[in-house]
Amino acid sequence: MKKIIITLVSTLSLLLILTACGTKKPDYTASTAESALNAGKSIDGKTMQFKVNKLEPSSAFGYNMQTGKHLNITNTDNPKVKVGETVTVKVKTAKSVLGSWIISYTDFKK
Repeated sequence: MKKIIITLVSTLSLLLILTACGTKKPDYTASTAESALNAGKSIDGKTMQFKVNKLEPSSAFGYNMQTGKHLNITNTDNPKVKVGETVTVKVKTAKSVLGSWIISYTDFKK
């Protein structure tokens, strides 16, 4: 009986460790990304997780998810999100336009 319990605990521990290793923390949040961009750092190629504060489906830059003070995460495809949802994207490019940051992305995840 003791061997069965030890084997079961060992197996569950291993599964927990493997599951935790598969969860990757994003490189940036909305606030840290905006601070980095305002400081002149590049966030291209990094992951960013943010809460969608406003949606503009037909902006000049495409489908626009707004977050932070001046962050506009844009793409031509509708990501099918709602205001208040938290999403993660991989930043393709980030450009400053008229005091706001226009960020294109890939690898969208809810």
